[in-house]
Amino acid sequence: MRYGPGHKQATHERILAAAESLFRREGFAGASVERVMKAAGLTVGGFYVHFASKDTLLAESVRAFMRKTGPRWLGGLEDLRGREWLGHFVRRYLSRQNRDNLESGCLMPSVLSDLTRASPEAQAALAEELEVLVAEAVARVPAEAGVTARQRALSTLALCFGTMTLARATSSHPLSDELLEAARALLLAEGGTEPQVSAPKKKSR
Repeated sequence: MRYGPGHKQATHERILAAAESLFRREGFAGASVERVMKAAGLTVGGFYVHFASKDTLLAESVRAFMRKTGPRWLGGLEDLRGREWLGHFVRRYLSRQNRDNLESGCLMPSVLSDLTRASPEAQAALAEELEVLVAEAVARVPAEAGVTARQRALSTLALCFGTMTLARATSSHPLSDELLEAARALLLAEGGTEPQVSAPKKKSR
């Protein structure tokens, strides 16, 4: 059977979607090549037509997730600056919805520990995509006394991802909500209080 020119790319994306779903539920170790291909409705033999290794699959999954989800985290904030931008971003990410929805919430808490032991290829994919978010934050959140804009952006992302990982790991305990609240308070504190944030501005069509 001959396939159209888009068949290979469609199959590639199908494998990535199956892998992301398994990574969310089972982590990297629990998502074997066999299970990924079965979830995608494909035979194991076809895996290496698309990916050189399971680490390559992890790298591409991280990259695909970040590129797909970044616009959702940042959408509607294009005209905001300073603490107003930061307030919306932090509240969107450090939310109960993001913590509780394993199907569409952040993938990072499910794979961060695996990435500490992953190949340089997989770690580079995460670093490259984080740089995109860092650049977005640097352009909108100014430096403060003793802290550069890049340092603030890096520490904000580190606290967000780290907090979400801990909140997921304690989701059956009241401490989980406390972790989310504490991180939001710290990131948004100014003179000991959180700022009041207005709704994002809608871009005119």
